[in-house]
Amino acid sequence: MPERGGFSSTRIADILNFRKCLPTAATVAYVHAMSGSPTATEKEIVQLTRANVLRKIVIPGRGVGGSTVGESLVLFTDLESMLDRAELVDPALRDKLLQRLRSQNLSQGISPASFTTSEVSTLKRAGFLTSSIQYSSPSTHSIISIDPSTSFSTISRAASGSLAAIGGSGAVLEGGGTLGLQRSSSQLDPLSSTERASDFQLALPNTGPYLRLLTEARSHLISLIHQSGSFRQIPMYLLRERWDGGIAGDNPASRAKKLRGEFAGVLPARTRKWKHFWGLEFDWVLAQCVGGGMVELFETGSVGLGVRVT
Repeated sequence: MPERGGFSSTRIADILNFRKCLPTAATVAYVHAMSGSPTATEKEIVQLTRANVLRKIVIPGRGVGGSTVGESLVLFTDLESMLDRAELVDPALRDKLLQRLRSQNLSQGISPASFTTSEVSTLKRAGFLTSSIQYSSPSTHSIISIDPSTSFSTISRAASGSLAAIGGSGAVLEGGGTLGLQRSSSQLDPLSSTERASDFQLALPNTGPYLRLLTEARSHLISLIHQSGSFRQIPMYLLRERWDGGIAGDNPASRAKKLRGEFAGVLPARTRKWKHFWGLEFDWVLAQCVGGGMVELFETGSVGLGVRVT
């Protein structure tokens, strides 16, 4: 963090705690951006996964194609450290989960038959397991089912807020619905019958804030490029300045302006980079966009590298 950035002690603590809680994972798009050959990279990922050096974390529903952020890679040693720091996971359950992951290193799903109901609940509360059925298509059943004999034209002419506007006083019960005052035995069970029959997905704690931060940072970087005009391209040095928020540089000219009392940029604490993105580095966000196929780099021939939206 900048030494003279205008941060209060509370803000510094918030930033450091937020960074500490983020999972130590790298998206597949970022790894591809740092490599020269996608094919060789995929082969090496499979080899390291088979050797229990890496573990791929897949979260469906986080984009499609190369721009997805739902595929991440984590070192197996880092995963062990996360389990060690988890207060809810006891050593016996930790060893049991690690043994299952080592024996099924290429499988993305974890069978619920491998753990008891209490163990699954503990791992889900700790953030290491997530149900795979929540990403399936929504159910076609509705809580309120209107009797087919009810005329929709009659309902549309009823006064707003009246019982007739929903089909009458007995529309819910006659349609097979309930009042929601009682819970079935499947709802009282921590694991429903559907969850017992389906596999679970391995997850990492605080993955949600990490993916939200990544998605918003990429969108902001693309919006900065769009501000340059209709060509949707911008020199990299100018894009870096916009991402940093026009802060004062650490060069002799900027320091001399500051000593003379002239304007030399805003404080880092007032920029969007630190207020909303917790100090994310420009190079990291740019690599995420390049690996996801959202932008591409090109040589301008006069002002160095340029960034273009694909």
